Amino acid sequence: MPLSEEELRLLEQMERALLQEDPKFASTLRGTSFRRAARRRAVLAGVVFVAGIALLMTGVITQLPVVGIIGFVIMLAAATVGLAAIRSKPVVQPSAGHPSHGLTVFEGGRRGRTRTRRPHGSFMDRMEQRWQRRRDGNAGW
Repeated sequence: MPLSEEELRLLEQMERALLQEDPKFASTLRGTSFRRAARRRAVLAGVVFVAGIALLMTGVITQLPVVGIIGFVIMLAAATVGLAAIRSKPVVQPSAGHPSHGLTVFEGGRRGRTRTRRPHGSFMDRMEQRWQRRRDGNAGW
């Protein structure tokens, strides 16, 4: 359920008070250090991924399957960590005139996923309607 206008106004007042009272803590909440840490993790994951490729190729060249398997596992782990760092949700920067100073509301705000409305009826009814539209649009062919 989205926040009311009164709740949003109170939240913005609390954010401004927090910024004035403890700017260091507010900058931590703003997310600049989080983005920097995510970028650092992604770069480190890339380096480890390349090292995993080198280990995999070493295992293939020396005909030691254990070394190749270890290299593959390292590559897989590095790719997982790197993709998680890349996909981490960035904090929205404040727009001009917006009093939140870069702080964001995580839950209950107005910006959220909206539900898509599904047409009423069963699956077969919807399929039959699609079929009828196709037939009508192609003049029977």
